[in-house]
Amino acid sequence: MRLETEDRTLQEELQRGYRWAVALGILMIILGVLAIAAPFYATLIATLVFGWVLIVSGIVQMIYSFQTRKAGNFFLKFLVSLLYLGAGIFILQSPVIGAISLTLVLGIAILVSGVIQTIMAFQMRSSPNWGWVLASGIVSIILGILIWNRWPFSAAWVIGLLVGVTLLFNGWWIILVSTSARSLLRGRS
Repeated sequence: MRLETEDRTLQEELQRGYRWAVALGILMIILGVLAIAAPFYATLIATLVFGWVLIVSGIVQMIYSFQTRKAGNFFLKFLVSLLYLGAGIFILQSPVIGAISLTLVLGIAILVSGVIQTIMAFQMRSSPNWGWVLASGIVSIILGILIWNRWPFSAAWVIGLLVGVTLLFNGWWIILVSTSARSLLRGRS
């Protein structure tokens, strides 16, 4: 009896959650399409959000440095908080330069990640799906080179495009997973 009640409660909760998940998925898809359609504006928005994240992180780090000053390393913790605050303020004051800098770092990170994935792929050749790791590594290397090769001009669209693609795919998987879960629930009823 208790198991049936818990099962029914779970089904009701998932039914309510389904609507919210689909709405969230649709919103993410719309935002993703908008970001892909206007990558420059999406890049600026993402850069400004990142600037605010750095500022908030700097404030939290500063509070933490004062609260733990007796534990040691106060100066280093305080210095990190100033670094975060300074970087966040710089990005908010100069979002275009911030986007250019972030794009360079992103291009390098994607390139290095691709090289590491490619090396990993060759080390795991005995695994059944090592080819996917290799393909991912090669694509990352190519993308990193393209971003780096077109830098600083790629700064106008790279971050916005990547944010848009990420939002689009995340929206799709949220809808697909929620729909699958709902179908499973209906099959259990």
